[in-house]
Amino acid sequence: MQSKPKVTFTYINKLALPALIAGIAEPLLSLTDTAIVGNIDVNATEALAAVGIAGSFLSALIWILAQTRSAISAIISRYFGANRLDEIQSLPTQIIVINLALSAILYFISIAFVEFIFKLYNAEGLILNYTVAYYKIRAVGLPLTLLVFSIFGVFRGLQNTFWPMIISITGLLLNVGLDFVLVFGIEGFIPAMHIEGAAYASLTSQVVMAVMALYLFIKKTPFELKFQWPFNTEIKRLLLLSLNLFIRALSLNIAIYFANSYATAYGNNYIAAQTIAFQIWLFFAFFIDGYASVGNIVSGRLLGEKDYKSLWKLSIDLSKYAIVIAFILAIICFIFYIPIGKAFTQETEVLDSFYAIFWIVLLMQPLNAIAFVFDGLFKGLAEAVTLRNTLLIATFLGFIPVLLIGDYFDLKLYAIWIAFTVWMFLRTIILVIVFRRKYLVNTTI
Repeated sequence: MQSKPKVTFTYINKLALPALIAGIAEPLLSLTDTAIVGNIDVNATEALAAVGIAGSFLSALIWILAQTRSAISAIISRYFGANRLDEIQSLPTQIIVINLALSAILYFISIAFVEFIFKLYNAEGLILNYTVAYYKIRAVGLPLTLLVFSIFGVFRGLQNTFWPMIISITGLLLNVGLDFVLVFGIEGFIPAMHIEGAAYASLTSQVVMAVMALYLFIKKTPFELKFQWPFNTEIKRLLLLSLNLFIRALSLNIAIYFANSYATAYGNNYIAAQTIAFQIWLFFAFFIDGYASVGNIVSGRLLGEKDYKSLWKLSIDLSKYAIVIAFILAIICFIFYIPIGKAFTQETEVLDSFYAIFWIVLLMQPLNAIAFVFDGLFKGLAEAVTLRNTLLIATFLGFIPVLLIGDYFDLKLYAIWIAFTVWMFLRTIILVIVFRRKYLVNTTI
């Protein structure tokens, strides 16, 4: 029987650090687009708003469909812990094919109704035109992103975060380089492509990452890239797990939609400021997710081994590490509070709106850290129903009522970020209570 490593500080960090680097690559791509587009010479505020709106919707689609990454990671890690990987040989390729089919359907539907969709975000005029142009290019890469995420889920299930890190770093470096070249151009060689250049840069990096992911899947996993009939016996459980996570992600993105829709209605400088603040929030989230993903990766394995004592200890250790990271990031951002805003835009009205609420984004980070860790643990344990119900409660009984009350009192961006804080508090407290009740009783601590 294959021996499994103990869950020590060294083992956690061996998984967490590559996952952390891989995790921050995605928000860094968005941050790079945001920073570069926000500093163009023509209509910078409108372009910045467009990237925020289109990026928000695209992220919503990706997050909703990419829930199969967590589902397949949970199932593979459990089979890995029980030394039964041969029983799910056909599963990874089957879910990859399903993801590609779903993402292609969503791509064509969204393109057909693209203007209607972004009008729902209160986009109009130049912002609407920019948003549509940016999205039409970026959306081509939607199936590729989901392909990459599916393969990342396979590697996570196999307790491997190294290759996802390599893929993510490559995509990040390529995207950053192409952003500068395509957005601003090279005089005499490449014309400046403005906001469309940022979209083409992201699409190119997605193509390269997809090719790398497919190659490494074939070379570095025990699975074959070959679709087989009939469907694996686990496909029904995986799809059910994905469906519950889909509903969870949908409710999560409803909160984000309301935030961006209200910010857009308040005015161009508000949605531009909201774009910057939310991209930084996402960067924090993905950074902390390096440790949260260890919960996703290892908890399923420990459940397969029925090692509840190590599972409880894992939750404590990951929470400590994530909170420390959150404090460090928040302190750094407080020190560089003013330069951070100016890195994204030079528009005074946008900066004033951003600085007014950025401190809320920073203060909520330790709370976020705990929520993300337990998100990861519950995903690894395949507790999708708990995650689904938690987000439904947090969104419809927390975020939306608080936002509406704040909007009534004309708090504008304050209303949005107070609502986000309440949202994260509910997510944290519910998951911690459920985890303690369900898994602490199985330990001998």
